[in-house]
Amino acid sequence: MGPTRGTDWDDFGTWRRLHLHTWAGDHNQINDTWNQMNGALFQTTLVAETATDPSVKAQAQFLRSFFRLQTCDLYGQVQSRPATAPAAEIPAVLTRSEAIDAIIQEAEASVAGLPAYTLANRRRATKEAAWTLLAKAYLNKAVYKADPTKPEGPYTFDVADMNKVIENCDKVIANASLSIETNYWDNFSWENGTKSSENIFVRHNGSDAAVGGGANLRWQTSQSWHYNQTPSSWNGFVTLSEFYDKFESVDNRRSLDLPGFTDKVGAPVGFIVGQARGPVKPGNPREPGVIGDPIGNLFDRSGNPLVFTRKASIFFNGEATGIRVNKFPLNPATINDGGWGSENEFPFYRLADVYLMKAEAILRGGTPTGGQTALSLVNAIRTRRGVAALASVNLNQLLDERGRELYLEGHRRTDMVRFGRFNAPVEERPTASEGYKVVYPIPTISLSSNPNLKQNFGY
Repeated sequence: MGPTRGTDWDDFGTWRRLHLHTWAGDHNQINDTWNQMNGALFQTTLVAETATDPSVKAQAQFLRSFFRLQTCDLYGQVQSRPATAPAAEIPAVLTRSEAIDAIIQEAEASVAGLPAYTLANRRRATKEAAWTLLAKAYLNKAVYKADPTKPEGPYTFDVADMNKVIENCDKVIANASLSIETNYWDNFSWENGTKSSENIFVRHNGSDAAVGGGANLRWQTSQSWHYNQTPSSWNGFVTLSEFYDKFESVDNRRSLDLPGFTDKVGAPVGFIVGQARGPVKPGNPREPGVIGDPIGNLFDRSGNPLVFTRKASIFFNGEATGIRVNKFPLNPATINDGGWGSENEFPFYRLADVYLMKAEAILRGGTPTGGQTALSLVNAIRTRRGVAALASVNLNQLLDERGRELYLEGHRRTDMVRFGRFNAPVEERPTASEGYKVVYPIPTISLSSNPNLKQNFGY
C-alpha cells in the first residue's frame, strides 16, 4: 500500500487510487505501463519477424510471448501489427482469448531454437524460461478465456490445461543445474548472480546502464526505507499487517539477520517492524551514519525514536507508520556511494514458483508425476525456509504459500485474480471492489489513437 504521509506521497492520489481500486483510464501508472508494454511488443516483433539467425529469432519469439502475456494479464487486449507494416497502419487487436492462444503457440514454437538453461545464460531466453512461461500461460488460461463481461470468474480449470502445466514444470525441474536453495536469501542478495540455483530468467542490475542501471532504483521504489536508514530511501510503500501475519515467526522469509549485511547495515532481510537500527554518526548518535560507523537505534527527522508500526493509514500517517521490507539487499560495499553498483538480479522466473505451479495444477485436477504430490512439492520448499512441513495442503493454503515465497517478485496480483481473491476487502479497503477491476482499463488516450481498441467492460 502507498500511504500518504502529510504532503509526502500524495501525488494527486495516484497511489491511493491503486489501493482503493478506484482507478480509471486516465491513471498515470496504468497509462505508463501500457506504453512500456507496447514499446516492448514493438521491439520484440521487429526482431521476431525479421531476424535471419534462428537463435535470435527464437529469443525474440520468447520475449514477445513474455510481453504479450504481461499485457494480456493486465489489460485483456493485445495490439498486434506486422513488423513490415507501414508506420501509419493501425494495429489489429487480439482479444484476451485470442491472445493466450497466440502466446502459447509462439512460446512453444520458440523452444526448439533456444539453449538449455545454465547459470551463465540465465539473463537470456532459454528452454527452461519458455517452459516456465508456458506453465504460467496454461495455469491462467481459464482466467483469460473467461467471459469478458465477467472477468472475475468463477473460472473453470480444464484438466488438460493442468496437465500441460505439470508437463512444462517437469521439463524445468529435470534440469540438474536447478535446485531449491537451502538459503532463501541467496536468490535475492547482491551475490544472487553466482549463488542462486533457483533463478531461471533474470534481469541484471548493476553500475553499467547497458545491463539495467542500478539495483538502487528498485530499492528506492519498492523497499521503502526511511530517509535516516542506511541506505536512505524514499519512505514510501508499506506491507499490510494481515499479509505479514501469514508468516510464522521462525520463517526465514519473514525476517533474518544476514551475515555480511545486517552487521553492517543494522537491518534484517525480509520485513522490518519496531525500532529501526543502522549506522549512527560517531559522537552524534541521533544522526544517521555511513557503512563502517557503529550500529545503533535510529531516530526520525524530528528526533523521535524511529519505530515502524504494524498499521498504516491510506490517508494519514507519520514518518514511521507501516511495515517496511528488504527483499533485495544491496551490496554494503556500494552503499556509501549510493548503492548504484550493487548487482542484484531480479528473478522474473524462479524454480520455487515452478514447484508451486505444479502443486496447484495437481490440486486443480492434474495428474501427479515423478512421485511428487502437491503436498511434497510445497513441503520441499517449506523445509528449506525453516518452517515445519504441512500435514496436508489445499488451495487456500497454497495461495498463502505462494505469497510467503514470492512476495515482491511480481506474481501476487495474478495469483489473487486466479484464486478469486483480488477484489476482496483488505486493510484500508473495507469493502469489496467491483469484479471487472481484475482487468485494468485501456488508457483513454490509447482508445483515441487506435479505433480497434474497445474499452474493457465496466469502465
